Amino acid sequence: MAAFHFELVSPERQLFSGSVEAVVVPGAEGAFTVLKDHAPIMAVLKAGVIEVEETQSKKQRLFVRGGFADVSDTGLTILAAQAIPVEELDAAKLDAQIQDAEEDLKDAGTDEGKRLAAEKLAQLREVRAILSL
Repeated sequence: MAAFHFELVSPERQLFSGSVEAVVVPGAEGAFTVLKDHAPIMAVLKAGVIEVEETQSKKQRLFVRGGFADVSDTGLTILAAQAIPVEELDAAKLDAQIQDAEEDLKDAGTDEGKRLAAEKLAQLREVRAILSL
């Protein structure tokens, strides 16, 4: 399979930069796979797992919490709001964050506060569900 350049960047760090054969991207309108010579596209990401296939025998999974994907002639660039290798996700920490978010939702005094707390809780539950896979 032909290779192309892929780069994944979050505000904290660059998580990946190199040659890959395929990348599965969790787009807001549905997941899509990028291969060499993919048509140019910009897409909004939803929380989910990016599957990176460097070679058929070397693959990795990275959780992203939103961001943007840009496919161009030079390859694929993902600017993620947050990105973490799946193996670094900690179930106990996530469970504690979910509990805190549930309390924040109960304590929210405004409609906007409730909306933001519910959004955060939904994202944390989605991450937890991904971890369970």
